[in-house]
Amino acid sequence: MEYNTNRKKMYLPEYGRNIQELVDKAKAIEDKEKQKEFVLAIINIMGNMNPHLRDINDFKHKLWDHLAVMSNFELNIDSPYPVPTKENFETRPKQVPYNRKPIKYRYFGKVIKQLIDKAIEYPEGDEKNLLIKVIMNHMKKSYIMWNKDVVTDDIIFSAINELSNGKLVINKDMKLAESKEIVHRNKRRRVPKK
Repeated sequence: MEYNTNRKKMYLPEYGRNIQELVDKAKAIEDKEKQKEFVLAIINIMGNMNPHLRDINDFKHKLWDHLAVMSNFELNIDSPYPVPTKENFETRPKQVPYNRKPIKYRYFGKVIKQLIDKAIEYPEGDEKNLLIKVIMNHMKKSYIMWNKDVVTDDIIFSAINELSNGKLVINKDMKLAESKEIVHRNKRRRVPKK
């Protein structure tokens, strides 16, 4: 009995061992015309294995790229598309620069801080007050979702004051949504529809 651990490595296992063996046979064919016919037959088989992908643009191009990968880039055949190089697949992508600034209140997130910064720039008036109220209601909802506590409006007022560095003037008489209303609204959304 032959185990897969003892067999040759498969470069793209989703096509299976039989396709990998066909690609290996294609590499061994010395006559270029026979090799080309054999490779076209392999491409057709690979395409038939994934009929749902035929609607994707460059489907054939993707198959030819997969064939090159499966042959370990050793198959020398005239491809209708540019043949990828091994170096393209082995080079590591550039590291994504992440913002590592600490967040004061993680449960509010970065978006709330950005909204507060935009609200500071907003001209004074009713629209700004409405924007501040919407931000604070969202802060209250986030607080409840993460902390599972009932939150008072004073906690939200002090948090927005701290996050805005005192630049937002908050009307202490402003009424925010009730905690139980927010919790009830969230529970109602989670019920699966039949």
